[in-house]
Amino acid sequence: MKPDFNKTNGLIPAIIQNATTLQVLMLGYMNEEAFTKTQLEKRVTFYSRSRNKLWTKGETSGNYLNVVSISLDCDNDTILIQAKPVGATCHTGSTTCFGEPNSKGFLYQLEEIISERIESDSDTSYTNTLFKRGINKVAQKVGEEAVELVIEAKDNNEELFKNEAADLLYHFLILLKAKYLNFNDIEKVLKERSS
Repeated sequence: MKPDFNKTNGLIPAIIQNATTLQVLMLGYMNEEAFTKTQLEKRVTFYSRSRNKLWTKGETSGNYLNVVSISLDCDNDTILIQAKPVGATCHTGSTTCFGEPNSKGFLYQLEEIISERIESDSDTSYTNTLFKRGINKVAQKVGEEAVELVIEAKDNNEELFKNEAADLLYHFLILLKAKYLNFNDIEKVLKERSS
């Protein structure tokens, strides 16, 4: 993979996308040195046109963009980086510089919230407390929620049914985390089945 920096006078646009949600986070520019540094350090580094120097996103705020994958467009003059953001991406404190909603849906955002609660190891978090009890307790809770959903499906109370369905999905996402999987892994299986 070799970007064509000559074609664009030494600077290439780099689109940064959340690797989990596929939400576009920001656009920056890279010269060859910034691209090489990004590849080596696995953290996004841009060439700042206003400062005329390299700038690693997060070097002052701590809101790094950790690289998951890098690809080029068909002309080798635009870079697409999928990254795991640490904190807000935009200088305004927003998740994205574009203000758009999560492009893959709320379930992916919820999955990130669940991960954050587990990683923060808060004793006051229900999610973290359940996760720390182990795979058997998490699986048991998914089973309980599934049974409650089936029971509500037989009645005509739509609100209770929707709430039980939400509980089941929520606990299913915790179970995926306990199995070191994510919703994207399940989505891939479903896509393979549909083709």
